[in-house]
Amino acid sequence: MSLLTLIIVLVAVGVVLWAINQYLPMQPNVKKLLNIVVLVVVVLWLLQGFGLLAELRTIKIGPGK
Repeated sequence: MSLLTLIIVLVAVGVVLWAINQYLPMQPNVKKLLNIVVLVVVVLWLLQGFGLLAELRTIKIGPGK
C-alpha cells in the first residue's frame, strides 16, 4: 500500500464521515455508533495493509493441535 493511497483513503473516509455527521439528522447515539464502526473498520484496514493483521491470525488461544 502506497503512502499516497493511504492518505487519500483516510481523507476520503474522514470527509464522508464528517458530512454524514454534519448534514444527516440522526440521534447522537446512532452517530456515536457509526463513528465507532468506521473507526474499527479503518483500523482493521490499516493493520491488514501494513501486514500486522496476518501476524495476529497466527496467535493461538487455548489448546491447539
